[in-house]
Amino acid sequence: MRRTDRLFELVQLFRGGRTWRGRDLAERLGVSLRTLYRDMDTLVASGIPVEGARGVGYMLRAPIFLPPLTLSEIELEALHLGAELVRRGADPDLAEAAERLREKIDAVLPDGRARRPMEGIAIHLPVVAADLGALPVLRRAIRGREVLEVRYTRLDGIETHRRIRPLHLQYWGLAWTCTAWCELRDDFRVFRADRMAPLKATGETFAIIPGQSYADFLARFDGCDPPSGGA
Repeated sequence: MRRTDRLFELVQLFRGGRTWRGRDLAERLGVSLRTLYRDMDTLVASGIPVEGARGVGYMLRAPIFLPPLTLSEIELEALHLGAELVRRGADPDLAEAAERLREKIDAVLPDGRARRPMEGIAIHLPVVAADLGALPVLRRAIRGREVLEVRYTRLDGIETHRRIRPLHLQYWGLAWTCTAWCELRDDFRVFRADRMAPLKATGETFAIIPGQSYADFLARFDGCDPPSGGA
């Protein structure tokens, strides 16, 4: 968790009105006690009305009022709907992040507004027996431009071993796909994430070569929908 995110999370925890021990806060945020103490010093120095001491506990001595978010009803509905779709259709890391995002937005909205956007909206995602464990690995590889080794099972049941350069993830409602440059085929391929097992990070990075970027992949279809997986 980034430091700015930790500080925001601390403020939200203190707004609940309870007294927190430093050790409990550190465990909640997943940091060392020393890091937690540094964060607390930062909050106090920034003017947040926190009182307490190391080894005793911390609490707010006055209410905190954060600036209200200027979101329209339709914007708020879109935000909640998007977060709910991610929460239900993504891997555990993204699902947890979507829930935290929704809680942070709701925490600074006027009372009652946070509960209204999803009224009258029911979300149904088909239950798919899919393993989403590949998604965190793929997301990290896309951000870090890391080559992956994978055993891939095609739709016809044939298994192949690939070295891929992941470029883009896409969610189709029933499945996630990854568009990548496949070193075996020396071309773009679209892989279903739930058919990629196991995935192995090689530690090798790659550069985006002209003709091998995701924009180049999309240019091949000239406005038509790209393939949704099969490789």
